[in-house]
Amino acid sequence: MLPRPIHETFDLIFGTSTGSIIAALLAVGRSVDEIHELYKERVPAIMRAKSRYAKSAKLRETGEKVFGTTGFDTVLTGLGIVSTKWQLETPMIFKSRQTQAHGRRATFEPGFGCTLADAVEASCSAFPFFDRKMVTTSAGDVVELFDGGYCANNPALYALADATVALGYAPKDCRLLSLGCGQYPEPRRGFIARQVRSFLPVQLLQKTLEVNTASMDQLRRLLYSNVPTVRISDTFDKPELATDMFEHDLRKLNLLRQQGAEAFARCEGDVRALLLNEG
Repeated sequence: MLPRPIHETFDLIFGTSTGSIIAALLAVGRSVDEIHELYKERVPAIMRAKSRYAKSAKLRETGEKVFGTTGFDTVLTGLGIVSTKWQLETPMIFKSRQTQAHGRRATFEPGFGCTLADAVEASCSAFPFFDRKMVTTSAGDVVELFDGGYCANNPALYALADATVALGYAPKDCRLLSLGCGQYPEPRRGFIARQVRSFLPVQLLQKTLEVNTASMDQLRRLLYSNVPTVRISDTFDKPELATDMFEHDLRKLNLLRQQGAEAFARCEGDVRALLLNEG
């Protein structure tokens, strides 16, 4: 839709968890089609891995192959990758530009001196299904991190804080396009499987992320009601769309992607009006 690359259109691109992969790739200039191909090639192997260790190893391998050793100084626009500090229980947001800093600008280092691969892995490390991620910053701090979804599964509020506080834009001059993963029914299982699953932490993780997403979006609407916004994240309730967080069947993933395209189509006019001043 856009007349120029996405990184040339947005002053800020924020992402959490799987969204951090997309955000980082967009911010270094990769196209949506390239990102889709990378997902089809790489993500099923990560989600198919059985153990926490194996999932983390596949995620790390993918990050190193896709991003190499590049750091945040190679990013082409403002980038925010959200992770959570395990011990301090506070957000750690990897940013690309000094202008995004809310303090300590004199000592700002893009991405705290970490690589894009390390930041993305930290944001995606949904403990206990992935190992926690250890990073060492340019200041020599060793930080233990896990999935950013625990503090901001929907990072729009953090992006708006950067836009209005750090960058100094008036809220009325901002435009927000917020993309979610959608909501899908849980796969049907037999009675025994349901009883076993009820004791597994995956349900708690899913519920935590869903509640976090809804609460952050509610706060966004209250605090930034004057920011023109389009939010795309539909609910799909057909039984054949049932899935969980670790879907790795490419046929099912393609079906979900088709539903995402339909969700966009329903909002296309609003997106055009938001970004291209049409309508």
